[in-house]
Amino acid sequence: MITIALTKGRILAETLPLLDAAGIHPNEDINSSRKLVFETNEESVRLLVLRGADVTTYVRHGIADLGVAGKDMLMEYGLTDIYELLDLNIARCRLMTAAPVGQRRIDGKRQRISVASKFTNIARQFYEEKGVNVELIKLYGALELAPIVGLADEIVDVVDTGNTLTANGLEPRELIAHVSSRLIANKAALKVKYELVRHWSDKIGDAVRAQQPAAAGTDRGR
Repeated sequence: MITIALTKGRILAETLPLLDAAGIHPNEDINSSRKLVFETNEESVRLLVLRGADVTTYVRHGIADLGVAGKDMLMEYGLTDIYELLDLNIARCRLMTAAPVGQRRIDGKRQRISVASKFTNIARQFYEEKGVNVELIKLYGALELAPIVGLADEIVDVVDTGNTLTANGLEPRELIAHVSSRLIANKAALKVKYELVRHWSDKIGDAVRAQQPAAAGTDRGR
């Protein structure tokens, strides 16, 4: 058996059609269930539904053989004991800095700026490469509030439509990375369960390639 760890939320909603096209069907409705482990029509495949930050951990430790995680999570937590097999071309967005609309650009080489983010490793590397003197503040949600109340000068977060930033008086500033969801594998599982892992990764890859013309037509230009 192989176990595939899926990320809750938008990524899950866009992953399930790919699994369906690959021939993997949960035995019950994931969206209406509170369960976290799901058997499928394939006796050799079961699914886990997890928070995005946990998918890489489960794959890294070999609890899950395959996983679906955003590139932002892979950048933040690294790829130790993990192979990135495939860009699934779903849940696309941008990882960006953002600040209040009209706020003057702060010269971080002359003064220390404060940045709030849940992606502190990514943010640290980004600002260090720019030579910016930065204080990082770890937050797990409501990042847009930090500049409004004076907790931080800027934030680093994923941006889709930008509507949440606009509603809170912020604007995107600098692009750090384009993000999409990736199929990842535990390195040991890829060796020990090679045929099974490769079979299903190939099936999912076929599903991704089949949907690409449709995806190109619906790209919102993030």
